[in-house]
Amino acid sequence: MKIKRFIGGVLESNGYVIYQREGGPCFVIDPGYNPDRFAQYIKKMNLKMEGILLTHHHYDHTGAVKKLKAEFDCPVYLHREDMDLYKDPVEYPLEDGDMVYLEEEAIEVIHTPGHTRGGVCFYSEKSKIAFTGDTIFNVDLGRTDLEDGSEADMIHSCKAIIDKWSNEIFIYPGHGDGCNMKTVRKLNQEFLDIVRETSCQSN
Repeated sequence: MKIKRFIGGVLESNGYVIYQREGGPCFVIDPGYNPDRFAQYIKKMNLKMEGILLTHHHYDHTGAVKKLKAEFDCPVYLHREDMDLYKDPVEYPLEDGDMVYLEEEAIEVIHTPGHTRGGVCFYSEKSKIAFTGDTIFNVDLGRTDLEDGSEADMIHSCKAIIDKWSNEIFIYPGHGDGCNMKTVRKLNQEFLDIVRETSCQSN
């Protein structure tokens, strides 16, 4: 999989264009700002826009959706639990375990609530990568004190899902630089505190 990152806005949100080859299909993940930059790249690479994948409903990850959708006439994918707060049309309501295909590469929808009720990660077993939105970053976790955040859900997402990811999996977060899970397990203290607390309680 080929990945092009765009950073935009005062919060420096990450958006991504993912594709396999020049001239092939593509998806855009979390376009928060600067729709023209996404559009220009897609046209430059002669890509065919298949849809917009959203990890959650917050504006800094969805602000450019309307213009991209209008320009490319493409569908939006978002987890059902985030649709009420997103407001705009969603053609493909997502559930945990759903698969989206980029040519032959399967991208799994993994429901990871905590930052929002419908927060998801998009995971490719083939490429060993996960687009994690605002669930987990290289050195910390997403906030849980916003409107539909939940600390309990975030703890569960970290313990039951993310901690099971192998060290080789590379995360592409909604803010900041990506890294592999080996680095997360060295530097992400918030994640480590949750995992270690669980480990201590079970001993």
